[in-house]
Amino acid sequence: MTINCKGQLIDLTKPKVMGILNLTPNSFFDGGKYTNEAEIIAQVGKMLSEGATFIDIGAYSSKPNAEFVSVEEEMARIVPIVELLVQQFPQILISIDTFRSEVAEACILKGAALINDIAAGKLDDTMLNTVAKYNVPYIMMHMRGNPQTMQSLTEYQDVVKEMILYFSERIAAARSLGINDLIIDPGFGFAKTVEQNYEVLQKMELFQQLDLPILAGISRKSMIYKVLNCNASESLNGTTVLNTVSLLKGANILRVHDVKEAVECVTLFNAIN
Repeated sequence: MTINCKGQLIDLTKPKVMGILNLTPNSFFDGGKYTNEAEIIAQVGKMLSEGATFIDIGAYSSKPNAEFVSVEEEMARIVPIVELLVQQFPQILISIDTFRSEVAEACILKGAALINDIAAGKLDDTMLNTVAKYNVPYIMMHMRGNPQTMQSLTEYQDVVKEMILYFSERIAAARSLGINDLIIDPGFGFAKTVEQNYEVLQKMELFQQLDLPILAGISRKSMIYKVLNCNASESLNGTTVLNTVSLLKGANILRVHDVKEAVECVTLFNAIN
């Protein structure tokens, strides 16, 4: 189970860690924390030294009810940082967290290695064509609606069954355009209640029937801190527990704010497998 990132084959049979860099002023955990080049370089250098295989960069907060950000603003936030990081860390594998093809294309041209789309192409009709054009790995997340509407769209007859149907359709659309390297993300916290998030996690091994790598993005989310009656800044221990469950359920990539702890999860998981 490998993906091709800029000519480098990444073997996902051994789980990998993706470190998160938010360039938004309003992200739920670390919004506004990294605002100048020195801070960004220091944080990315730290995540790489701690063992991150990928760095996921986002410039549009997708938390529930997040405010709209224009394409121009998203581009202005993200493109110069991709350029900066590729210059600073030539071997870096940057994932771009965007649902807009214009942003994806601009970042790929500056050296980004993969695209992480919360909407799996459903919020931009040209996204799949753009990914196919540049033949980069593509992470497709499950969501309904958009960040402004998703939390009102949580009615399911059978959440996991409907998600598998959703992924089957999106995979077929991507394959029809010749996209080779696909990764699926169940989208914890996106158009799902807390209870549904835990049902999806409990049954996550069922997604293995799609024969694609699975990314789990649970880090410091409300599904942890609402159950523990704490907040995002107090959710590292809960994150570690659910990252471990994710690995046991078949996750190939952990997308996290805290790289060192996630790498330790993977190391210990590998020791028993």
